[in-house]
Amino acid sequence: MSLETILVWAVIGLIAGWLASAVVGGGYGLIGDIVVGVVGAFLGGFIFRALGTGTPFGGLAGTIFVAFIGAVVLLLVLRLIHSSTVRRV
Repeated sequence: MSLETILVWAVIGLIAGWLASAVVGGGYGLIGDIVVGVVGAFLGGFIFRALGTGTPFGGLAGTIFVAFIGAVVLLLVLRLIHSSTVRRV
């Protein structure tokens, strides 16, 4: 994996994570948004493949869109887990 590939993943993760944090609310900071976006990219890819659909548009924008959808799902799941553990205590 080249440095360029890592930087592209980081930029896509940052954009998708930041957008998802803006929509869902809350945020995890710069590094947290990158991690949420990159994990969201994998999750979004899995979701889109499971649904048997492709991105509505191609290129970098389509990649960011898939990562954004995955990041939103990830943040909602994290919020659900966090709220259920807080109620137990």
